[in-house]
Amino acid sequence: MSSESDGGAHIGAVVLAAGDSNRMQGIDKIFYPLGGVPLVWRSIATFLAHPMIEDIVLVTSASNMGRAVEVIAENGAGGVVKVCEGGERRQDSVNRGLRLLDDCEYIVVHDGARPFVSEDMIDRGIAESKECGAAIAAVPVKDTIKMSNKIPDGEHTVAQTLPRDRLWAVQTPQIFRATLLAEAHQRVSHMVTDDASMIEAIGNPVRLFHGSYYNIKVTTPEDLLFANAIVAGGLSNIDRTVNTVSAAQSGSGE
Repeated sequence: MSSESDGGAHIGAVVLAAGDSNRMQGIDKIFYPLGGVPLVWRSIATFLAHPMIEDIVLVTSASNMGRAVEVIAENGAGGVVKVCEGGERRQDSVNRGLRLLDDCEYIVVHDGARPFVSEDMIDRGIAESKECGAAIAAVPVKDTIKMSNKIPDGEHTVAQTLPRDRLWAVQTPQIFRATLLAEAHQRVSHMVTDDASMIEAIGNPVRLFHGSYYNIKVTTPEDLLFANAIVAGGLSNIDRTVNTVSAAQSGSGE
């Protein structure tokens, strides 16, 4: 995270952690100690370390506001990372975060439940978004995907097999020109599951860039098994980033 502008675009990040973890069987995933580090801090640390990210907002639930502020302060980033309460829907939470980002030219939106975002991934997304206004991390689908027909008793039958060579599993970060994202929030009122859907809805192209199969979203207890395996196996460079950022922030007295 740069302390002053290097002459490039002013870029801000919104880290979303306002969900209720209702599929986690009582585990509050964003504060889960992944490798001894709160899960949500891992992605925040990566954004703090990125030289092009100047502002960061963490959007969390009302019940987690206090703990979120504590985690940020404990890692020396109090006063650097802003915290706000999320809204009813995903886009409402993003919109609240956007209000705390001043004069940004580009906005990075990231799921706080994806602890393994990397600096290289952010770089790729920024470069692509500067060309077309909207770019999202994604990976080619490995499995065969079938669309179902739902019948009254709740059972499903296959309606269609989708062409796998054109299917991508979408991740975050998703990076947008700030004016484009603001326009989408003004014009799109129906519920969406990601910000790119809003950009698509107003007719703007969205470019895909390669994410990572390690860039998992922790949604269920089974996902924590994979996340712990990634950390234990040293398959991510996030631990190095987390430790470096925490030490630097603490040493700066911020």
